[in-house]
Amino acid sequence: MTQGGTIEPTVSAREAEVLAAVGEHLTNAEIAARLFISIRTVESHVSSLLRKLGANDRRALVSVAAEQRLPAVPSGPVVQRRVAPSALTSFVGRAAERAALADALTGQRLVSAVGPGGVGKTRLVQAVAADVVGRFADGVWYVDLVPVTDAEMVAAAVAAALGLGEQQGRTAEDTLLGWAADRQALLVLDNCEHLLDGVALLVERLLAGSPELVVLATTRARLVLPFERVFPVAGMSVSGHDGTGHDGTGHDGTGHEGSGHGDAIALFEERATSAGSVLSAADRSRVARICRGLDGVPLAIELAAARLPSIGLDGLEDGLADRLQLLTGGRRVDGRHSSLRSMLDWSCALLDAPAQAVLRRVSAFAGPFRADGAAAIAGWDPVSRREVGAHLAALADQSLLVLTTTADGTRYRALETVRQYGAELLDDAGELVESHARHLKWAQEEGVALLAAGDIEGAEWRARFDQLADELRAAVRRADRPGHRATAYDVVTVLAALCYRRGMPRESQLRHEQAAEFAPDQHLAAAALHRAAGAAETQLAGDEALRLHRAAADAALRAGEPGVAARDIAQMAELMNRASGVVSLPPDPAVVRALIDEARKHADGDEVAHARIAIAEAFAVADTDPEVADLTDRALELARRAGNPMAESAALDRLTTVQLSRGEERGALASAMRRTQLLAPVTVDADLGFELSDAHVMAAESAIAAGDLAEARRLAERIRDLPLHREVGHVAVARLVIVSFLEGDWDGALAAGARFREGWERAGRPRVSTLRRCTHALATVHGLRGEERERESWLEVFAALVPLGRPHHDQHPTAFFDALLHLHRDRPDLALECLATPPHELRAWYQALWRPWYAALWAEAAVLAGTPDAAERVEAVRSLTADNPVASALTDRAAALLLRDADGVLAAATALDAAGCRYQWARSLVLAGGAHGARGRSALIAAGVTVS
Repeated sequence: MTQGGTIEPTVSAREAEVLAAVGEHLTNAEIAARLFISIRTVESHVSSLLRKLGANDRRALVSVAAEQRLPAVPSGPVVQRRVAPSALTSFVGRAAERAALADALTGQRLVSAVGPGGVGKTRLVQAVAADVVGRFADGVWYVDLVPVTDAEMVAAAVAAALGLGEQQGRTAEDTLLGWAADRQALLVLDNCEHLLDGVALLVERLLAGSPELVVLATTRARLVLPFERVFPVAGMSVSGHDGTGHDGTGHDGTGHEGSGHGDAIALFEERATSAGSVLSAADRSRVARICRGLDGVPLAIELAAARLPSIGLDGLEDGLADRLQLLTGGRRVDGRHSSLRSMLDWSCALLDAPAQAVLRRVSAFAGPFRADGAAAIAGWDPVSRREVGAHLAALADQSLLVLTTTADGTRYRALETVRQYGAELLDDAGELVESHARHLKWAQEEGVALLAAGDIEGAEWRARFDQLADELRAAVRRADRPGHRATAYDVVTVLAALCYRRGMPRESQLRHEQAAEFAPDQHLAAAALHRAAGAAETQLAGDEALRLHRAAADAALRAGEPGVAARDIAQMAELMNRASGVVSLPPDPAVVRALIDEARKHADGDEVAHARIAIAEAFAVADTDPEVADLTDRALELARRAGNPMAESAALDRLTTVQLSRGEERGALASAMRRTQLLAPVTVDADLGFELSDAHVMAAESAIAAGDLAEARRLAERIRDLPLHREVGHVAVARLVIVSFLEGDWDGALAAGARFREGWERAGRPRVSTLRRCTHALATVHGLRGEERERESWLEVFAALVPLGRPHHDQHPTAFFDALLHLHRDRPDLALECLATPPHELRAWYQALWRPWYAALWAEAAVLAGTPDAAERVEAVRSLTADNPVASALTDRAAALLLRDADGVLAAATALDAAGCRYQWARSLVLAGGAHGARGRSALIAAGVTVS
């Protein structure tokens, strides 16, 4: 999108940080989390970088970052960087078309630049995008659809180009619709012709839900949408007088052939000069005839100019003469530039046989490729593997391939027109099957090597995946034909596993389902469907998980493996009670019992199946049921005997909830931590389901219940950084918000809250009751700071999180937040109203998570309100707060206040400070009065808290 040469853009320190993070293949959400800025701000910086650095798309920014080896730059002065533009050649001419296309974007929601291959649609729209970027407050976004081979992956490809990743319970299209809803942006979709139906459907939905979004598409055929404005792109003008193309008369419009200086001639001369040839003014009429014979098609002209140094104008004219004469009638009939095909034929004919073979065989690649990959696919008779690299360099010299520099070295790519031409030659030569088979084998080997690689959270691993994913997808699509389905199963299984590790569980689920279709037997189909169910669980798509567990069980039964089937059936029963919030219908005890009975019928001697059945039974009874302890112990024993980490983790989860309901917060934390340790060595794959995420969430919740704020923070930060949470900011930071609130880190809580709100809105504002505590905590922060408008805003989010038609169980933790605010404002009577339920009645595990905190305020409110039962309340909650040092210190403070014991209040302050609870430490000083009170008020004011 630049005009060639080098540029010295002014890149701010923050933009340099964003560019470095893009270079690490981080998504916008991950960058926002790292830099503590909003996702919208990241998007703005990325859009600015695309413009300043002349980059066409996000991949080009990755290359720029790699070339510059940009570190994360600390905040400071503006930095200057010399950056090579992503376009390797300058944009020549087309001033009239450029201006007309820019004008067409005014008042039009969809403009399609339509023209044949090689006519220059991509370069034209890139130039126009640079021209109009200032019109769009939310920037210009470019998406190259060439590597996309499946119409179902269009939305995912667009989302990836925008830096959006997968979100729990949402499709890629849902994510895009959420992103686009309120944005004033230009979305450029390049090379749509092979995905017309998928692109048209997505564009129609995007524009319907996004009143200020504009789409500019390039395609060889229109999208056929009623609101589409078609902008025809023809060949370049040959004379200087016909700004919309050549006049068709064989003259330049003046009566003297070649006397003008058209865009086509300028392009030829510029490319010839770059190739090392110098043309004189006398040569211009000959150049004009060549350009006119090539219909002004830019790619054909560039190919011809690339040959000039070796064969001169005489050679070009002689070589093209016969072919061009054959086109006199034919090329106008079908409306396509047959002259381009002629130029490609002639250029290819000038190559020796090995170079021709390399050109056609590398058309198997979906995107840019390295020389070693090309050698694996193209290196067979008449080409040796060691010769492929030299042929690639020669093809690049002839403009038949484009050379690019990436973080992992030099890569080559074929322009889409040349790639399609190569694919036709491949078929004509009878090499299509062999080349695609070699590509399939190469892609599979690369995928297996990547699976065996170590740090999946590192930038290098993510970069390798991003470069390989399109090749794997293309290989899978080509293998979907008779005789290759077993190979397709292997490749799609590798792709599914890689997607899961990349933090893309939705595509992983779809690929595992695809693997089940390709599976050569029902045993492998059952395994693939089981992993698909696990991927669905990761997305919290409960209904999908139930469907897939059932499908896996049915496949296992067909395979003659009843024990394996029993495992999946038991997991269905378990899921209905254990994760009822992610299933559309409330758990039906009769249905659960029927599933358990069915699983037992098939379990036979399968130890894992029996463990899963025991786990389902433990989750099927209430927390307060006398039977639950024995059922849980039995489930844990069977899981350990079976040696299955997933089953043991599920049993430990039930033990954690039982311990919480009993008030054994320390024991619950130990059980939850055991889960995280148990799962640490387990390979990150779809078999994990939601175990890894849930283990950390339950550990963080238990640490909060136990008042271990340091451990709770460590766990909350781990939750934030889990690869599976890369794109679900609201899920990633919800516990971190609460921990920051309890610590008195208001700024940290609000920073995490900003990410929560953006993630929640991007996710379509899902109604998840377990997230309500986080929003109430944020409302309370603003309440403590006297910011009523902001508090009301968060309370609106709090209300919007209530599930429709489903019970929610967060009344008591949210009562804690309200009571804390009332006590801060010296309204203990209102606090008492909030805390109307005696804490001893909070027996369910989800109530017990906050019972110590609730109990401490229940006692304090009574003391400050002067109720007759204040002393009784203080003593009554001692046992409930004993496992929680913060709640215990608050109870001690309430007792000291009751006795007017200032030293006791100060002792509580010391304990609260040691526990990392800074707000309650400062409040204790205020309650102690005197000089200590002044110090406490100063600390609160410094934290932004209003003090009466």
